[in-house]
Amino acid sequence: MTNLWTRDFKIITIGTIISMLGNAVAGFAIGLLVLDYTGSTLLYALFMVVYNLPKIVAPLFAGPYMDRFSRKKVIYTMDFISSALYTFIFFLLYNHWWNFPFFLGLVLIIGTIDGVYAVAYESLYPNLVSKGNFSKAYSISSMIYPLAAFMVPVASFIYNSTGSAAPLFAFNAVTFLLAAIFETQIGYVETHLDNGTGEKFTRDRYIADFKEGLQYMAKEKGLLIITTYFCITTFASGGAQTVMLPFFKNNPELFAFVPLDVVTLYTIISFFGVFGRLMGGLIHYKFRYPVGKKFIIALTVYTTITLLEAFQLYFPLPLMVLSFFIIGIMGVTSFNIRISATQSYVPDEKRGRFNGSFQMICAAGGIVGQLLSGVLGEVMPERQIIMIFMALNLLAIIFIMYPGREHVKRIYNRRV
Repeated sequence: MTNLWTRDFKIITIGTIISMLGNAVAGFAIGLLVLDYTGSTLLYALFMVVYNLPKIVAPLFAGPYMDRFSRKKVIYTMDFISSALYTFIFFLLYNHWWNFPFFLGLVLIIGTIDGVYAVAYESLYPNLVSKGNFSKAYSISSMIYPLAAFMVPVASFIYNSTGSAAPLFAFNAVTFLLAAIFETQIGYVETHLDNGTGEKFTRDRYIADFKEGLQYMAKEKGLLIITTYFCITTFASGGAQTVMLPFFKNNPELFAFVPLDVVTLYTIISFFGVFGRLMGGLIHYKFRYPVGKKFIIALTVYTTITLLEAFQLYFPLPLMVLSFFIIGIMGVTSFNIRISATQSYVPDEKRGRFNGSFQMICAAGGIVGQLLSGVLGEVMPERQIIMIFMALNLLAIIFIMYPGREHVKRIYNRRV
């Protein structure tokens, strides 16, 4: 096994940490803005849907380009653009200007940028990982968001203290600028590029590459099963997460015994989920799961998470906190097994198209789940909505993932 901490791996890890610090803060802030200005679960869900809507189209069409052109240039270009956009939002909020349709348009742009960035990042990242270190590398990757999410309680305090999200977006603009500067220093020579010696990348070549990417996924039954299941689990998770914060805001009497406002309480409880993800990442970095047991471990994780999410809002507060923590650990286990296996399995020259198709399909599932959850949130209690979504996820485990186990094992049960 070679050294994981190469120069390029250090650069992309530092750049990602910096940008995620700002992203975690801004994502939390804009959600609260919408709820505070509108007071509507449906409009809150609509905001989330509009943010994720471009992730259906952008990754799918970006994938063929990522298999022909520079992924690292796309990464730092998107971060420079994001920095400028968050600076603009800062000035709007600093001047106390708010317009729901206008901010909806800004969120649409942000979602498009994030959709393109994600395909470029996921396609480049495996090439910066030294041989035999995929599991360790993705363990580190899985710890970045939990580390960044430690900023959310700080963001909540600043938002409640100042009554404005402007300082949070200023912080976000600076972090994206610093991340972009770091990412320009990546020295990896991208071997998948057309350097003028190959076939010209015409419209017909693009269409052919696009079709080839879809055909590749359809031909690989294991990848198709994994993608189908994660589309459904993203649908269920999107639906459940959409009504989580509204549940706390709409049911303060359930937590009247706690000397905190419900938003702060929610951020503290969520922190234990984040802490669980951090612990899960550390476990994966230190220990390797038995190669031949990865699929059964993943299946157990999928089932346990589903059952806990279905009932955790009925638990007393200490058990609710414990549930969030366990789901955090298991969520990283699911992420690490799936992404390290698929990214090492898919050839580099097809990785952009696979990642684009995978993200498109999962984003579509998440958007439908968020929108449906927002509609149901107007007429049903939040806990019942979550149970419905988790029941559907359990059916996907039973009727999709388990019957396709032999195909999935060929991808999961490998040494990476």
